[in-house]
Amino acid sequence: MNFLKTSIEGVLIVEPSVFQDSRGYFFESYNEKVFTANGISCRFVQDNQSKSCYGVVRGLHCQLGEHSQAKLVRVISGRVLDVAVDIRKGSPTFGKHVAVELSGDNQRQLYIPRHFLHGFSVLSTEAVFAYKVDNFYCREAEFGIAYNDPDIGVDWKIPEDRIITSGKDRLAARLKDIPDER
Repeated sequence: MNFLKTSIEGVLIVEPSVFQDSRGYFFESYNEKVFTANGISCRFVQDNQSKSCYGVVRGLHCQLGEHSQAKLVRVISGRVLDVAVDIRKGSPTFGKHVAVELSGDNQRQLYIPRHFLHGFSVLSTEAVFAYKVDNFYCREAEFGIAYNDPDIGVDWKIPEDRIITSGKDRLAARLKDIPDER
């Protein structure tokens, strides 16, 4: 497994070793010993999965305070543009983002530490997206920033008129509205 640094400290691209033969492929998507040896020592407590069609943008979401979550995300089938936005108070990269294409073909994963917003856009006809989190979901701690906040400036690689998102995501806060306690 390769662990690649990104432009934001703590956000890592994980490239598993994929073994292919005439039957298909096999890879280890998570190994606690290998992850810990590469600086990721959180305990994952929940796995989630979603299926979405082309043009869907999910995010930008996080949980605040003690309910904040680290995530290990990947795509089982299809292609997405996965985005992590730094909202760590005092961070030199506050408000900056990392965008990485994840797909069922490249098998890349993205590790996103706590105190980051997360979202993705579906670039293929459909995509099945899976992720692990290190803290349980808490509705009261839910927070979101609008996917099209100009202060973040994510290029979701989808024409604006083709974006499909929830009403809640369209009406989400802006980066400038993030509470001090996160």
